[in-house]
Amino acid sequence: MKAFEYSSPTTPEDALKDLAGPGTVEALSGGTDLIGRMKDYVASPDRVVYLKDVKALAGIAEKSGGLEIGAGTRLVDLSADPIVRKRLPALHQATVEVGTPQIRNMATVGGNLLQRPRCWYFRNGHGLLGTKDGKSLVREGDNRYHAIFLTEGDALFINPSSLAVPLIALNAQATVVGPGGERTIPVEKLYQVPKSSDDRELTLAPGELLTKVTIPAGEVKNGFFEARQKQSHDWPLVAAAVGLKMNGDTVGDGRVVLYGVAPIPWRSEAAEKAIRGKALTRETAEAAAAAAVEGAKPLSMNGYKVALVKTTVKRALLDAAGDRYWEEA
Repeated sequence: MKAFEYSSPTTPEDALKDLAGPGTVEALSGGTDLIGRMKDYVASPDRVVYLKDVKALAGIAEKSGGLEIGAGTRLVDLSADPIVRKRLPALHQATVEVGTPQIRNMATVGGNLLQRPRCWYFRNGHGLLGTKDGKSLVREGDNRYHAIFLTEGDALFINPSSLAVPLIALNAQATVVGPGGERTIPVEKLYQVPKSSDDRELTLAPGELLTKVTIPAGEVKNGFFEARQKQSHDWPLVAAAVGLKMNGDTVGDGRVVLYGVAPIPWRSEAAEKAIRGKALTRETAEAAAAAAVEGAKPLSMNGYKVALVKTTVKRALLDAAGDRYWEEA
């Protein structure tokens, strides 16, 4: 890999100073993504800022009824937290499905949220849009793991963060600090669809640092289900997370968020509309599942994801309702 400067700050303030300055700078947390990209020359930063020694970025705490999760919190600690296990099963399940025990012992919440796309065209040096000589390698090549929504554009990779899906379903907020001060945005606003090869898919500006995510207080039924090619270590093909505010036995408001279908975590407004004001039954879940694929435009090799979306949405909703019918056999 390219030679680089290295710093290991111990406070958020020092981390911000080290992230600023000339040249390209990358933050290193667990290293489960960045190191591989550097070895492949997909990323060649002038400086690497190691964040694991910034202890203030790690930890989980209840505040004002909500839950604050530091960006430096390891996934193994997130999955073991009793509040997450009891009240946030969607987040717990998504976390324990990530990688292997070795990866979960290294990877962090911030690293998972801000990892770069796993698209093999991007990883082989063809940029976010996966082009060569002005042509889309994705459209003309192997696109079985690519997007089925927003496919009219040139960005056809999928957002790689499995934690973003339940966090968005739970209406989590992200706190970002930088040269301009601190700002709080919905987790879904961390992402954007790049319009050109010069754009990024992340909205953090150079020198900014994700410090924590906050899940607001309030009782929210939530569930998660993912479909993968094999049960051993693998990325999901498609996953769905739901967060539901109930009015008695009916859904007052709800969020249905999908992984593996778009260059951003995909909120299905059609599925959300299908469950609003309805009891959480198998019939309602079926209707929401059918609505969730409205507007899908698969590429040449990934039409199978349409069926997986239906299955994952139905099962995530019924998981939230406590009806895990697929485990009855």
